[in-house]
Amino acid sequence: MADNTVIVFFLLCVIADMPATSQTLEDVCATCHANATCEEKADLSGKVCNCKYGFVGNGRSSCQDKDECQIGAVKMCGQHTTCHNTYGSFYCTCLHGYHPSNNLPIFIPNDGTHCQDIDECRISGLCGEGGQCRNLDGSFDCSCRRGYQVHDGTEPFHPHQDQAFCKVVDCGQPAPLQGSVLLSATGTTYGSVAVFECGDGFLWRGGVNTSLCGADGQWRGRSMRCEAKCGPVPFLARSEVVWRNGSLAMHRCVEGYRSWRGTNVSVCSSSGVWLRATLTCIEIKPPISHLYISNEKCLHWRAEKYEEDTEVYKVTYSGTRDYERTFHDRRKQLLSSRAKWVEVCLDLLPVTNYSISITAVSAQFTASISTNTSLTEPPAAPVVYYREFETPAPTLRLRRSPDALDAISFYQVLVLPVEGVVVFTCSSGRSEYIAAQIHVSHITTAMNFTVGDGRHYGGFLNAPLENGRNYYIILRAVSQWKRTLKSSCVLWAKVRGSSFVLKLSSVSAAAALSMVSLAAVAGYCCFRFFKRM
Repeated sequence: MADNTVIVFFLLCVIADMPATSQTLEDVCATCHANATCEEKADLSGKVCNCKYGFVGNGRSSCQDKDECQIGAVKMCGQHTTCHNTYGSFYCTCLHGYHPSNNLPIFIPNDGTHCQDIDECRISGLCGEGGQCRNLDGSFDCSCRRGYQVHDGTEPFHPHQDQAFCKVVDCGQPAPLQGSVLLSATGTTYGSVAVFECGDGFLWRGGVNTSLCGADGQWRGRSMRCEAKCGPVPFLARSEVVWRNGSLAMHRCVEGYRSWRGTNVSVCSSSGVWLRATLTCIEIKPPISHLYISNEKCLHWRAEKYEEDTEVYKVTYSGTRDYERTFHDRRKQLLSSRAKWVEVCLDLLPVTNYSISITAVSAQFTASISTNTSLTEPPAAPVVYYREFETPAPTLRLRRSPDALDAISFYQVLVLPVEGVVVFTCSSGRSEYIAAQIHVSHITTAMNFTVGDGRHYGGFLNAPLENGRNYYIILRAVSQWKRTLKSSCVLWAKVRGSSFVLKLSSVSAAAALSMVSLAAVAGYCCFRFFKRM
């Protein structure tokens, strides 16, 4: 009884399972993605959803487009191609300069279609007139044929990318040889032919009378020789023939010479004899030469004139000084002369660098020279007002014109102690001491100076004056040029005056008051001396 029950139960299960399996097969295909197909499994165990060609995914919930071009155009389409992806597929095109072997604009290379070079040179006139085409892999270039030259560029060139083009060579109008004239010409461009003949007054003595325009732009091939009936053109010294036409020949002076007198045309007469030109050529010389300076101020030069006329000269000179940057001396002078050697003396200032130019006005010629004037005379004594002081620290004043043309380099303040008989010369430096040295560039129109203020001036100590002692303050103006020194002195002040005898040599008494004071002091000293005797 138990066995029968098991068999019945098994049959019921089999019968119950059969419709369930049929329902499962139908459900699998119904769930395939729109871009998938329902296919039998390889082991025939049932159905499965597979994405269509060109899509990737699980076949049921997703089937996305596959980008075939992602692996590269060369792998998908071949050489010289561009790959284009589409939804579920792709296609190929050829690069510029190539075309498909099946002559279709787009292709899929599964049928062996590939891209091959386009021969652009099959197109007539692609490189323009005179151009010749050269095919390249995927492109082409152009160059010019013989008889043509490239313009607005270089060879090779690309007519679609460059501005270059070929233009026929032009030799220009053919020039006749001496004694010949142009008879005819087929043109002036490459390959043109010109024909010549001897002109009037000339005979053909041999040679070729035709010329051909070559690829280099030159007329070539002519060797025609024409001789004048009168023979060779007469030779004139220092001249050359610049033009000849039949029985006439024109002469001119060679470089470095100029026409002086006479005619410049030779004429072949009917008798077969040249009527010779009378041209005279003389050497061209500068209107001003052999320029030099004497005595540091006088200019001398040789004047070249082609006629016995008067020349006007303009002399311009400008002076500067290394030690006085603000100094400028600019002047000019006019003179006229008929002399062969000219001399003019200028009022040049000492210790100055001068640039001098002389211009011959009518000849419009200028010559230049430079010179340095030396230090010949001591500078002018400074203009001061003599004063007497009881204070040991007097303040003195110097006035100077900013436009002064003197050659002063610097000033020195000298302190001269007065003890008995004092002998002083401007350049001695034995009894006095230098309290200050002041460069002229530090002085404008005026300068105040306090004696004995304890400061340094130009490397010298302006030491305080001793109480109870007598001093003379002297101002020395110094001109320095290289190693030469010139100086002049003036008595500037007296401090705490007393009895003494003062002898000054080379001191310029610039103020009348200083002379009167010295005379009074000397008289007083003499009076006391004789009174004691």
